[in-house]
Amino acid sequence: MSKEIYLVIGISVLVLLLITFIVSFVLYVKTPAPKGCEDMKISEEKCASCSHSECSFYKKEGQE
Repeated sequence: MSKEIYLVIGISVLVLLLITFIVSFVLYVKTPAPKGCEDMKISEEKCASCSHSECSFYKKEGQE
């Protein structure tokens, strides 16, 4: 095959990946939250009893 065909194939693959990314991102944004997870907020009493240090809500003393 010639170099032009490889170039067209490469550009086509990149365009398809970009279109797939855009479509999946738009669908992700439009998808509603599951029932029961609409108003998830930090609960002081639940976080105080939790020892999961990798939690995104977890704050170590001195880090704020």
